[in-house]
Amino acid sequence: MVAETSLAERADALEHKMTTELDAIVAKSFLFELADGKRGIENGAKLLAANPGKYMMMGDDQRLPKMPKAPTLMDFFNHRIVGHNHLLQSATHALKAGMNEKTILACLLHDIAVSGFIRCDHGWWGAQLVEPYVDEEVTWAIRAHQALRFYPDESVGYQYPELYIKYFGADYKPDDYVQKAYEDARKHKWYMTARMITVHDIYSFDPNAMPTWDPFIDIIGRNFKQPKEGLGFDGSPVAHMWRTLIRPTKFL
Repeated sequence: MVAETSLAERADALEHKMTTELDAIVAKSFLFELADGKRGIENGAKLLAANPGKYMMMGDDQRLPKMPKAPTLMDFFNHRIVGHNHLLQSATHALKAGMNEKTILACLLHDIAVSGFIRCDHGWWGAQLVEPYVDEEVTWAIRAHQALRFYPDESVGYQYPELYIKYFGADYKPDDYVQKAYEDARKHKWYMTARMITVHDIYSFDPNAMPTWDPFIDIIGRNFKQPKEGLGFDGSPVAHMWRTLIRPTKFL
C-alpha cells in the first residue's frame, strides 16, 4: 500500500513541476536554503545537466506578476508585497487617531520588510529599504519600532502584546542588541514617533476588516519621494533591494 503524501510533499511536487515547466532554470538562493535548515547551495553545473537546453533564470520569473519598467511603491504593494491588510489597518488606526502624516506613513510602512522581504530584524531592513525616499524621522521610527514593541509604555497605554506570549512564550526575553536599541530609543528626540507605531500596530488582526488605499494615496504622494526611473533603477544605495523584489529568482 502506497503511503499518502503529506501536504508539504505535495506542495514541493507542485513547485517542482511549475519550475521544470519554465523556460529557464530557477535556482534558490543560499538564504532560502538556510531557511530550510540546509547549508548548501544549488550547484549550477548540476542544474544545467538536469535541465538540458535551458539557461539560468536571468530575467522575469513567469510565475510572478510582471512589474512595470519604472515601478512605483504602489506597484510593489500590488504585485510583490503581501499581507498589506495589516499595514492598512495600522495606518487607518493612526489616521483615525489624528496622527500627523509622518506617523501615518511610518505605520503604513513599518512592516514592509515582513510583508515583502524578510522577517528577521524587519525594523532595520524595512527602514533601510525606504530610507532614500522618506523623511529621516520616518526611517528612524520604523527602525526603532523593532525594539520598542517588546517594551510597554504606560504613559501612552501600550502593553506588551498578548499575541507575543502566544508566539514566543511567557519567558521570552529580547536579545541584548534589542534591549540596547530600546534603551537608546527612549532617549531619542523621535521616540514618540516610533512609539506611536507600536500603539497603532494591530496585534489582533481583524480578518473581516477591509481598509482601502484611498486615504493614503495622497499621503504617499506628499511624503514618499518616488524616483522617476522607478524603484530599483534610480541608483540609490538600496536600489538593489527593490530589484531583488522584482526578480527574486535571478541567478546572479
